Amino acid sequence: MTPLDQRAQLLLKTLVEHYIADGQPVGSRALSKASGLQLSPATIRNVMSDLEELGFISSPHTSAGRIPTARGYRFFVDSLLKIQPLAARQLQELKGHIQPGEPQRVINAASQLLSGLTHFAGVVISPKQEALKIRQIEFVSLSDKRVLLIIVTTTGDVQNRILFSNRSYSASELVTAANYLNRHFAGLAFPEIRNRIQDELKQLRSDMTDLMTAAVEAGSEALEETSNTYVITGETNLLDAEDLSSNMVRLRELFKLFEQKTGLMQLLDISNRAQGIQIFIGGESGLSPLDDCSVITAPYEVDGQLVGSVGVIGPTRMAYERVIPIVDVTARLLTSALSGQNN
Repeated sequence: MTPLDQRAQLLLKTLVEHYIADGQPVGSRALSKASGLQLSPATIRNVMSDLEELGFISSPHTSAGRIPTARGYRFFVDSLLKIQPLAARQLQELKGHIQPGEPQRVINAASQLLSGLTHFAGVVISPKQEALKIRQIEFVSLSDKRVLLIIVTTTGDVQNRILFSNRSYSASELVTAANYLNRHFAGLAFPEIRNRIQDELKQLRSDMTDLMTAAVEAGSEALEETSNTYVITGETNLLDAEDLSSNMVRLRELFKLFEQKTGLMQLLDISNRAQGIQIFIGGESGLSPLDDCSVITAPYEVDGQLVGSVGVIGPTRMAYERVIPIVDVTARLLTSALSGQNN
């Protein structure tokens, strides 16, 4: 049950729309004009005071006007927003760019279009690859207690990781360890190796067990990173978003989040398991660099299987009624293109 009566809802809706449009705190006089309600300034101020007490709006120190809070945006999006369907021209532009083809090219095109149409950052999670299997493992001594792990997969990919050991290993020991792993586990994926290795390594000397267990853990992480990736385009658009560019510390944290990928992958992965549009406003993402941002995502399918998601990352002050259908339609077109259907 909503805590707001119709009058308060209309004033909140008007305030959010006014603020999204021009980015300036909204005062009572502007609200009175824009809402069309025949209310005295004192009545509007009372309603604004109630909305502030409920946490839907706040007062910047430098202004008598009010701005929406994350909670205010959430109520607006859930209860007051009227989605605008895409204009025919935008729909044709999307359809023209997202056509069946080589998957990575289609995914890149989708990310670029999301960014171009919204002027924010566009992101697409690539379909998760099957678990990569190892063809060969090698160890190379770098120094007394550092060993380079080289993994060659059956698809020809090469991954390197540095292992830090408790003791130094001779060249012959490293060859013996690599030969053992290659003989027993070549052709398997690391999850299978991890399940089998504990029992089999009990038969070996404990100091060699440490090295090989470390290799399996590091190799598993390395290949997991390559099997779970996303394409992000238009991050620099966020430098032009006044709400974000005024806080360089937060902006640096945001770009670091894009580079590290792990946190954002976890957030976007939620969308993979959900139905339809997901909207994370401010702190709802659980990732502090996104506290001043909103993330709008939608899952897409390949041949009936949910495999990834598309999304837009921008400031909380965004035109939700315009961005939401862009994300939704992009996900649908990506589903068609990657499933080999003609739009």
